[in-house]
Amino acid sequence: DSQCEIPLFVAPRGRSFQAWRDESEHHGWPSFRDEEVVDGALLLRAGSEVVSACPSPTHLGHQFHDKDGARYCIDLICMAGGGA
Repeated sequence: DSQCEIPLFVAPRGRSFQAWRDESEHHGWPSFRDEEVVDGALLLRAGSEVVSACPSPTHLGHQFHDKDGARYCIDLICMAGGGA
């Protein structure tokens, strides 16, 4: 999270980088799956809104469901990346 600096996702996990990138580009947003969510990092609000589990939660995007399960489409501006 770009506000409280907690890790939100570890990706790709369970798929290739290219598969993650293809899905993200197809939907127009960085897209993550359940297995890529860091435990305890996200909260799901009404209307499938996804927020961080920070003291002042940051709006991150929305959760959708498709044939592969839950998909989290995240606003890129909400994230800060760092090397592993």
